[in-house]
Amino acid sequence: MKIDKYFKGDSVKDLLKHLGITVGILLFFGIIYFYIYLPNITNHGEFVEVPDLKGIKIEDLEKFLQDHKLRYTLNDSAYSDSLPPLSVLRQFPAVGSKVKENRIIYVSLNRVSPPTLPMPDLTDGSLANARAVLKSNELKLGMIYYEASPFKNLVKEFRFHGLPIEAGMRLPKGSVIDLVVGDGNGPADFTIGNLVGDSYETALEKIAGWNLHLGKVELAEDADTTGVKPFVFKQEPLAGDSVRVGDPINLWVAPKGYKPAEKENEGNP
Repeated sequence: MKIDKYFKGDSVKDLLKHLGITVGILLFFGIIYFYIYLPNITNHGEFVEVPDLKGIKIEDLEKFLQDHKLRYTLNDSAYSDSLPPLSVLRQFPAVGSKVKENRIIYVSLNRVSPPTLPMPDLTDGSLANARAVLKSNELKLGMIYYEASPFKNLVKEFRFHGLPIEAGMRLPKGSVIDLVVGDGNGPADFTIGNLVGDSYETALEKIAGWNLHLGKVELAEDADTTGVKPFVFKQEPLAGDSVRVGDPINLWVAPKGYKPAEKENEGNP
């Protein structure tokens, strides 16, 4: 049967037959293209396992990845004291991932020097509070030195490399800070410090560190403190007054920046 005779015909049956043959031919070539030709030119199914790059120095990284048929590009940098400077700190994709050959691996390098941060103010706070603040600021607690003081474990001074430092001084991340704290064996009478301007929570920490206790707390009559963080605008005894361990401290609190209205003299008209 000749092929031109096979394709001749005007009936619906002949039309459907011709359409089916055309679709079959397209499907055949589609299968050849997508499942044979395309995989061959794109290395379909050929994967390599991503190696562990952590700790590899930048000068060795390119050769190492070439041996694994991979490439890299720098993503960012961070700091860790547990790895050499300019070595790989993080990578993406992760170790063990299956990727195609010549895939780019994104790496983060370890900085040469750590970033710096301001030293937090630990003065007049408790030792427990100092531990928490140092940890949250990525600093390390070193030696603890005790000095005679009626305030047990109250931070009196903080040091870096053996020298006293001030709050706000910039230090390398991970620095070791030594603390000088009270031993609780000092004289019973002492001069009270200032609480005015401190938040209510900070004032409570100082009072506890001074081995005193909270007396009465009064709110400012002409200020709305609803839902507002309270600050101390007045204290009794006053800063600089002599007090004894165990004495109560009275506080007056209001929103931050509050100043009490001045009372008019009774003799004024």
